Amino acid sequence: MSSHKDTTHLPPKLDLSGWSRLPSVLMVGGGILSVVGALISFKHDGGTAFGFSWLFAFIFYLTIALGSLFLVIVHHLTDAGWSVPIRRFCEHLASLLFPWLAILFLPVILFAPKIFTWLTLPAADELIRARAPVFTLAGFVIVSATFFGVWWLLTSRLRYWSLRQDVTGDALCVQKMRFHSGWGILAFAATITGASVLWVKSLQYQWFSAIYGVYFFSDCTWIALATVYVITVILQRQRILDGVLHDSQFYFLGVWFFAFTVFSAYTEFAQYFVVWNANMPTETFWYLIRERGSWWWVSMILIVGHFFVPFFLLLPVKAKSNFKIVLPVCALAWLMHALDLSFNILPAARPDGYPLKWIPLQLGCLAFMGGFLSWVFLKKFASHPPYPQRDPRVLEAMGIGLEPEEYPDTLPANGGDR
Repeated sequence: MSSHKDTTHLPPKLDLSGWSRLPSVLMVGGGILSVVGALISFKHDGGTAFGFSWLFAFIFYLTIALGSLFLVIVHHLTDAGWSVPIRRFCEHLASLLFPWLAILFLPVILFAPKIFTWLTLPAADELIRARAPVFTLAGFVIVSATFFGVWWLLTSRLRYWSLRQDVTGDALCVQKMRFHSGWGILAFAATITGASVLWVKSLQYQWFSAIYGVYFFSDCTWIALATVYVITVILQRQRILDGVLHDSQFYFLGVWFFAFTVFSAYTEFAQYFVVWNANMPTETFWYLIRERGSWWWVSMILIVGHFFVPFFLLLPVKAKSNFKIVLPVCALAWLMHALDLSFNILPAARPDGYPLKWIPLQLGCLAFMGGFLSWVFLKKFASHPPYPQRDPRVLEAMGIGLEPEEYPDTLPANGGDR
């Protein structure tokens, strides 16, 4: 039986006392920017810029929550042991889908006529008529509510049985979580595809793409892995998860992060290649718009920052568990993901180029939602044990029962040389 890793050489705990007010500061500062930006937007374009900025920020945090839900589902379906330490806070991230993100979705409904042109165009348009009754305000609300309803049912059941497991340790809890993950992976695939099409792709409803749901899913998981890696590092530094973490966990997270870096790039290139190769005006116009003005430079930045830089930095084996390499890549991932969402959402309102003058409004919406959701997440995290207490795989997560040769011998201890 191998012993748990020695943590005496870890750096001292971080002093996070000064960061406790950050969610409140973000909410207040972001709220002020959002309100001022909304007033200017109403005066300038009737609120269109505010509607698109709010949708952009909402989708950014939605992707993190959906990606975290996927990680929880995969954890149960594969009966993984290494992911036990991260499961609990992934459940908290996923549970932000309802009611909190559902509440933040309400302004999208209010500004829907400003955001989605198909709500204001005549029903004589063949493409709109073919999508009825979804392409009506009532249909939009009902379908959107259905998405949130499925996510609430799935996240609430998984979280309920996870917390119950802490109390009883009953095998029934494991069976229930596997059961809900079984039907949940199918529901997840259907709802994430539907949400990406209805809330993002339909901004330019004339465009067709059969791979858009897969592309959106890959980005959700990619950005969720970046977020989970950062949270895991912080919790290890604070010795909160130290009892159930061994060196391999950061390597596994890094491998997943690297894999979805490649997969995300593949889905984006595959979509572009198929559309461009078919050369149909009903499809190519979407990319033609994004090759005009400053959108062309945004696309070039995404090619380099979304794929090439993370790919080559994460390619070495030891890099995947070296915090000095992976944490900056995670920060880059957040920036590139925000830019990628801008590339998908904002050209529908500003086809001539990136709306630089509305960046303060976009940052305000991001800050307000980020502060609010961070506050909710921290409350959830503080209210329950930081990791599953009676999961049957917790000993495997701790490394108890594994011989030293069963761990990758190329891994540096505790995040590499720091």
